[in-house]
Amino acid sequence: MQLSSKSKGVLGVLALITLAGVGCWCYQLANGLGVTGMSNVNSWGAYICMFMLFVGLSAGGLIVASSAHVFGIEDFKRISMPAVILSTVCICVAGVLILIDMGGIQRVWRLFTGPNFTSPLIWDVCIITAYLVINILDLVWMSRGQEEKVHKLSYVALPVAILVHSVTAWIFGLQIARAWYTAIMAPIFVASALDSGLALLILALLGLRAAGIFNVEQGLLSKLARLLAVFICVDAFFVGCELLTMGYPGAGEANALAIMTSGVTAPYFWFELVGGLLIPFLLLASAKRRESMGIVACASALVVLGVACKRIWLLFTSFVQPNVFGGPGITLGTAQAANDPVFENVWAIIGSYAPTLPELVIICGVIALGVIAFYLLAQKLCTK
Repeated sequence: MQLSSKSKGVLGVLALITLAGVGCWCYQLANGLGVTGMSNVNSWGAYICMFMLFVGLSAGGLIVASSAHVFGIEDFKRISMPAVILSTVCICVAGVLILIDMGGIQRVWRLFTGPNFTSPLIWDVCIITAYLVINILDLVWMSRGQEEKVHKLSYVALPVAILVHSVTAWIFGLQIARAWYTAIMAPIFVASALDSGLALLILALLGLRAAGIFNVEQGLLSKLARLLAVFICVDAFFVGCELLTMGYPGAGEANALAIMTSGVTAPYFWFELVGGLLIPFLLLASAKRRESMGIVACASALVVLGVACKRIWLLFTSFVQPNVFGGPGITLGTAQAANDPVFENVWAIIGSYAPTLPELVIICGVIALGVIAFYLLAQKLCTK
């Protein structure tokens, strides 16, 4: 495998970021999850946000690849290999983030020796494992040119790709104690997987073309951009449905809506609506603008950022008001609170969260490792 000097330099920087992430992860293993910004009030943080994002990014890629074979879309078959590579890398990144969020990774074997099948969490473990196996089989059979096997597998891959993000949504939607308790949670997650996954695929294809690894015709990229505009509309529709049913009755969910629209998570909410849905749609609605790859890349990047913001406001809005109360509040459980000599920072009555430096470095390290894996796999498996 021949790498240019520029590619070696970029990969070297990514490798350093990965090593920094590994170092911070070791620090977290030694000192516990108290070194993160998570607490007893905010028991989920940036790791879970990024997990949700990358599961969706992965599902979107496999949906595009498997749809090409199920529905006989010849143009999309051309990009099946990079789409499956991207899907495989993204689901691996999501899985690594979950293992990091568990804290005590040495006890991960308990998931398999004592699974609780009444918990949506174990459903997610099962479906992600099956999803990863499907991706690997797809890669192996595509690389060997076994088109018939790939075609048959696509009939399984397509529903599993939809199901993998649905199960992730059910982890939230089946918890009655939080504002996530809604039947539309799974469709919202699948819709955002479609637009964010396709947007990331477009960015990846543009990157591979610029690197001279995989050439994609501009006409095909324009078609993908048109499809992305349709997916954006579907995503916006489901978000609108959820907002209407939250706000119209004026029930308890209206409190969460107020936090989303004018509270601490409002900047992420409004960026998603304006920057992640409205602006990308306006950019891609014109056939002339879809011919400009710069505009397509900008719109795609905004969609991915918008869905990332959606994960933030969706997760943290439900943690602002604690679901368990007690006087004088809830013990935070953080390392800072435990070492407070006067116990002034032990109790909390309002949820607050900010990722710490170790968290951010670990996330950047995992993503950097994913970029390295995608580049090397694409270099090996994709043809110019």
